[in-house]
Amino acid sequence: MNYEVKIKRIHEDAKIPLQANPGDAGMDLYSIEDVEIPPGEARLIKTGIQLELPKGTEAQVRPRSGLALKHSITVLNSPGTIDEGYRGEIAVILINHGKSEFLVEKAMRIAQMVIQTVPQVHLVEVDELTKTARGEGGFGSSGTK
Repeated sequence: MNYEVKIKRIHEDAKIPLQANPGDAGMDLYSIEDVEIPPGEARLIKTGIQLELPKGTEAQVRPRSGLALKHSITVLNSPGTIDEGYRGEIAVILINHGKSEFLVEKAMRIAQMVIQTVPQVHLVEVDELTKTARGEGGFGSSGTK
């Protein structure tokens, strides 16, 4: 299924998100600023773009695996959700889990954005739920192996 997503540059250094390869799910998001992130701290990194998502979709902001592996940098609220009605600047909350300061540089790929469809869900309040084998078993209840 193809969707048209409208995008607006609101900063002269903004780069349009790109899929690195045909068929890739994620589109790279780029920084428009130089920002230092000390170890253990988070910073909001601006992209200089705004989106108009189609009805029934959302954009998810996800970490880049290379930044995570090489520098312990990840998206703090991963995945971040951009709702279809939001029209403000797209920004990414990066956190430095590493031991040394990390420099986000202008035009650096800082995260990836994935466009997803969102089903229309109607919650129905009931007095009882159906029984399952798992029941109310929570974290770790499916075993340790």
